Amino acid sequence: MHNLVTQGKILYWGTSEWTADEIDQAYAFALENHLTPPSMEQPQYNMFHRSKLEKEYLGLFSTEGLGTTIWSPLASGILTGKYNKNIPKGSRMSLPDYKFLRDGLESKEGAENIKKVIKLSKIADKLDISMAQLSIAWCLKNKNVSTVIL
Repeated sequence: MHNLVTQGKILYWGTSEWTADEIDQAYAFALENHLTPPSMEQPQYNMFHRSKLEKEYLGLFSTEGLGTTIWSPLASGILTGKYNKNIPKGSRMSLPDYKFLRDGLESKEGAENIKKVIKLSKIADKLDISMAQLSIAWCLKNKNVSTVIL
């Protein structure tokens, strides 16, 4: 990756779903060997998946200046509210290849998350915005979120 940066083929490089320890090791190795360290991490982050970004990576933000490009800000569509009553035909969770998402939605934790979405919908309604807008804005409000992938 260092060679690609120095050749001007890429501006920077990053990791995806690495642990803080793995990123620390990559930084240490890069600095020891005069290489370009990663500057971004791409973790899942939304109202239901918060721990990695809000706890595990905290040190990396201050010591390494790590940026983040988060994915799944809508929790695979759950935070849009479209799954509050059922799984609509043609939606991602109705497709055979996404059974793993449907299983999560139909679990005890999934049922609890739907209850949370229903409560959050009242806040979105008061603000006159959609649940998707509320969820994305919530992610972007975190100072350690550089950008969001939808």
